[in-house]
Amino acid sequence: MITYNTIMSVAAGAGLLTIVWFGWSLTRTAAPIRADAWSLSFAVPGVILFATGLHMTLTWPFATYFPFDNIIFGETSLGFGVLLLAAAFYLWRRRDEIADSGNAAGTVAAAFRPLSIFIIGMGLSLIAIAFAGVIFQLFAAPPEEPISGSLSNYPWIETLFMSALFAGVGLGAVLFPFTLRSVEDRRPTTLLQRVVALVWALTGLAFLLFGALNFFTHIGLIINTMG
Repeated sequence: MITYNTIMSVAAGAGLLTIVWFGWSLTRTAAPIRADAWSLSFAVPGVILFATGLHMTLTWPFATYFPFDNIIFGETSLGFGVLLLAAAFYLWRRRDEIADSGNAAGTVAAAFRPLSIFIIGMGLSLIAIAFAGVIFQLFAAPPEEPISGSLSNYPWIETLFMSALFAGVGLGAVLFPFTLRSVEDRRPTTLLQRVVALVWALTGLAFLLFGALNFFTHIGLIINTMG
């Protein structure tokens, strides 16, 4: 059974944490922004999510026993990957303009505000996935999987954990466009910006660590089910 949940989770977590770090650097530090360096930081997870997400989205069913993985992991990774690559491309092409603008945060915020419709749409989609996870009891690991499988008799634990992660990222995406106007106007950091940053920092870290753990648990699952 083919899955990319391991590298997808690590890349998605890294992408979320990079967005939070980038936003903090834009609005809270006095040092000039190195847009070319940030471009690389967005491009690496963006390429991974775009390639794996596109393959999973266009291959039906990707995982024989879990065809809904195409939607849950494939399509969401594809959408996030394209957004990260768009950010990388913009930062690279406009690096000199951003550096010379005198208001790097406002310049970047103004450029990304037109993406609000797609970002909100993806956020609502993630929230819908969270509801589906709870209602249809998704995400529970099989008993053959090390560590996670020890909770197979209590499937609601992993179901609630994963659904909460999707809901958190989705909530942040829905709220994110509403944080950009104050950045453009050079207003002080708002409560809404802090909430979005905190939610994405926590969910990003969780996805990163959970993906790293899955490199062990998924290998163990394959070994335990061989033959």
